[in-house]
Amino acid sequence: MKLVKMSLVAAMVMGASAFAIDNVKVSGDAKLYYSTDDQATASLFDQGSSAGQAAVRVGVTGDLLKGVSFGVTGYAISTLGLENNLVSNVWESGVKDQYWLGEAWLAATAGKTTAKIGRMELDTPLAFTEKWSIVPNTFEAAVLINQDLPDTTLVGAWVGKSNGSAAGAGAGYAGVMNSFETGYTYIDANSNGTHDVGEDITSTGKTTNFASFYNGAYAVAAINNSFKPLTVQAWYYNVVKVADAFWLQADIDCSLVKGVKIGAQYADINLKNSSADSSAYAFKLGYEGIKNLKVSAAYSDTEKGGALNVANIATANVTSQSKLYTEAFWNYGYVGAAGAESVNLTAEYDAGFAKLGAYYTTVDNKTVASTHNLDEIAVTATKSFGPLDTTLAYFSTDADDKNAGSQFNTVQAYLTLNF
Repeated sequence: MKLVKMSLVAAMVMGASAFAIDNVKVSGDAKLYYSTDDQATASLFDQGSSAGQAAVRVGVTGDLLKGVSFGVTGYAISTLGLENNLVSNVWESGVKDQYWLGEAWLAATAGKTTAKIGRMELDTPLAFTEKWSIVPNTFEAAVLINQDLPDTTLVGAWVGKSNGSAAGAGAGYAGVMNSFETGYTYIDANSNGTHDVGEDITSTGKTTNFASFYNGAYAVAAINNSFKPLTVQAWYYNVVKVADAFWLQADIDCSLVKGVKIGAQYADINLKNSSADSSAYAFKLGYEGIKNLKVSAAYSDTEKGGALNVANIATANVTSQSKLYTEAFWNYGYVGAAGAESVNLTAEYDAGFAKLGAYYTTVDNKTVASTHNLDEIAVTATKSFGPLDTTLAYFSTDADDKNAGSQFNTVQAYLTLNF
């Protein structure tokens, strides 16, 4: 990557110093990701079945005035020339070096109320920043948070755009980064999946996945922890002219058996131009009573005939990540699909020499001629060496719509240098 690509962030730091902005903090990381699989006739580590990419994130935060702060985060991605001999695919779109501002926000706090506006990451049940890729998707939004009520957080938000995309890149990795200014995306069986600014996304035969919230989306929520072992949250979304959505969730630390955790979820997405509503419920039972060990079992069921996946509505909905307890380690788009009955088993153990994880997800889809059946087994090992985080992952995928329905293996390696 050329040094000029970091000049904007450097200018921000020097500018903050020149204007005596307080509490300026710079943080970031450099990542190198690699993935390979043996789909079709390929072998592990073949160039044609491998993906690799590097990314740099640099963030600057500071205080402009008392109670007023700012944040700017820049991202740059590069293949480092890996496509010439080691890989043929990438996590994010294109093989050329790219850079952009993923975050640029202002926040003001008065008492127990905080308002934040600009480009930012979001973490809500149905519109959120996904962290699986080498760079995250972000949003242009305005968020208001109030905590005046005891043990209660009230949230109000307006979301104007997301840079999550409905396109896939390389070997089918979803969530490809597009600039905020490029085309809006939606699910459309009659076209190419893209529409121009001004096009009516509620036309006959077009079902939006809200990838850019063309008409704007509003969200309100209440999160309560008055009974200390229990956290309850309720979310309502209004995507203008498109849909209404609800998400209810309750998580409790069991007082009868120490270490037991129980959770329940319910979600419903109602399209305003369709009767094919999407809904799901899920339950989770976890146990953390043994030192360094966490185990859980989860079950979810989605309504048959839903028009959308019960998943992130801000990225490629049919392949985006879901907040349901049963979500798979890597193969997104199955658990939240209409008619999916899913089970997830998870075990995580800190062995000292490394943090180990084992994950099993099975999805039995009840729709006729479904292509959304899945069996996924994943194991991971994570180790930090000072500022360097390393993860090695292996997973087995057996899905009806991948590799002609035959099982295949994937190996991934993640390196993250924090600074």
